[in-house]
Amino acid sequence: MSESPKSVSIEQIGEVLRQHHSFVLLSHVRPDGDAIGSQIGLGSALKAAGKSVRLFNEDGLPESLAFLRGSELIERPPASPVEADVVIALDTATRPRLGEACLHAVSKVKLWLNIDHHISNPHYGDLNLIDATSPATGEILYELIIALGLPLPDESRDALYVAVSTDTGSFQYPSTTAKTYDMAADLIRRGLDVGTLNSNTYDNHPYRRLELLRALLNTLERSPDGVVAHWTLRETTRRELALCAEDSEGLIDVIRAIRGVQVAVFFEDLPDGTTRVSMRSKDRRYDVCRIAAEFGGGGHSLAAGIRMHAPLDDAKARVLAAIQRRTEEVQGI
Repeated sequence: MSESPKSVSIEQIGEVLRQHHSFVLLSHVRPDGDAIGSQIGLGSALKAAGKSVRLFNEDGLPESLAFLRGSELIERPPASPVEADVVIALDTATRPRLGEACLHAVSKVKLWLNIDHHISNPHYGDLNLIDATSPATGEILYELIIALGLPLPDESRDALYVAVSTDTGSFQYPSTTAKTYDMAADLIRRGLDVGTLNSNTYDNHPYRRLELLRALLNTLERSPDGVVAHWTLRETTRRELALCAEDSEGLIDVIRAIRGVQVAVFFEDLPDGTTRVSMRSKDRRYDVCRIAAEFGGGGHSLAAGIRMHAPLDDAKARVLAAIQRRTEEVQGI
């Protein structure tokens, strides 16, 4: 890793892709649609261009994304370090979020590219392409593939659509732009089957996800002014329902959608005694990335997360207090 991380253009990334042959693509632990979609999207394009490519994720492929063509390329990192020319970290705000096993697997690789859309990304690559105005890493990669004239096989087309769709709340979040819709239109012109992909993405959940929603609703609380809503998933519930990590993906939007709520928070008890906190905001004045940063987390102004080395009840009290302080600032109290 170089000591002075460098921001680069798409054309400079293209030079690296042209000059090297073997690549390892990584994405963050507990991967979502943008993480996996970005890996498959860029990975399949590079493979179609004749490159040697491997796709590692610390937690492997989520069951919910196994319908994607090309998903069989996602593998857990091997125990021994691999040989490759370049590592490309995708949709991952900080290097530790790639996971210890992934970092060990690529420990011999000298050149790192970091492609992401999180505003909190510290530019940890040797070369960094960070666009915090983009709603999804998948959109950055679409622009990169088109600009460089790389192949766009069906696997890439479908994966990039799912990447962007899931990170924009199915094209509903404020980060969605005309460019986002233009991208979707272009992918449809290239043969993308919108109905089937959307059905597989949003209408194909296991029954245990509904059981989880019921359990979460029983923990739902609101602040006295109705501005903050939060719920809690404890480890006992996770074990009772035999949950997978991806089962909770997107459920926070249920409480974010409550009329009057500006900040939604999901507290999750983890097996190692730490607490995962996910936050969503409807109003940029309630900047959840700024709140997350107080506890070493990050993300975007409207969506952020924290991994806190504290028991759930302690973490919950501290985060809610920070949100309350921000609420009072916004309201001029």
